[in-house]
Amino acid sequence: MRKSDITHGLIRGLLAEQFPQWAELPIRPVDNDGWDNLTLRLGDTMSLRFPSADVYVPQVAKEHRWLPVLRPRLPVAIPNPLGKGEPGAGFPRPWSVYEWLPGEPATPSLVSDPVRLAGEVAGFLTTLRRIDATGGPEAGPHSFFRGAGPGHWDDSARAAIDALADLIDAPLALDLWRAALTSEWGRPPVWFHGDMSGSNLLLRDGALGAVIDFGTCGVGDPACDLVIAWSLFEGAGRALFRAAVGLDDDTWTRARGWMLWKAAVTARNAREESPDQLEDAGLEFGWRTGALGLIDELLTEHRNSVR
Repeated sequence: MRKSDITHGLIRGLLAEQFPQWAELPIRPVDNDGWDNLTLRLGDTMSLRFPSADVYVPQVAKEHRWLPVLRPRLPVAIPNPLGKGEPGAGFPRPWSVYEWLPGEPATPSLVSDPVRLAGEVAGFLTTLRRIDATGGPEAGPHSFFRGAGPGHWDDSARAAIDALADLIDAPLALDLWRAALTSEWGRPPVWFHGDMSGSNLLLRDGALGAVIDFGTCGVGDPACDLVIAWSLFEGAGRALFRAAVGLDDDTWTRARGWMLWKAAVTARNAREESPDQLEDAGLEFGWRTGALGLIDELLTEHRNSVR
């Protein structure tokens, strides 16, 4: 079942069966309804979240189990699950009712003080890492292997780099990628978010008000969370973020690998599917610049680091 098949009529049936107290509340679309899940507004104080494919189903139970543990320990709001729905009324997957979190996604045009935001995001991530990870969900398919080393995506990264060989410095990109595979997180596993991007940060009065979409969260290597240093920050903001998160150079090398993989795959897919929009590929994720621009920045950093 695709996102387009999740109609208001189907949702009304699910609510009537499982949460009749909410069945008559208005259902409204939201500006950004999600990639892995369909998100809708329910009444004035709640939201609905439906996995768009079976591969996202494990994230439902994970969020209901762990978000209540993380939520009181973090400096800003995160999603608060109110009800766990079961398959029914023609919908084949579990689904969720959440408290609605107000705010606007941190798109580059809305970030008035990126240095301040960089510090707030770094504070969120360092606090998240300090939360006891005992028993937390280890990196794996539920997190799309965020929290493990980037090596799971080796074939994917190499294929994307090869497909872009006429547009980027492919030998240097492969050197960066190999460097990312040579180190490991040699410490106890820590909590990571797994999808740190501007679209998952909600601003209120210009400040970080909430962090959403913990579907790929887990415990393991936090390098995957550092990609926001490139996708949202630059210059002084990036420098402050790097200093404030307090992680070693090897972790940053793996982070560059994660960002290179995502940017290369995004650019390759855009080239194949919408070549006239290649320069803008990645902006749909809330990135501050396109995928090719990010690749160029990553390669420049890597070139300077190995001199």
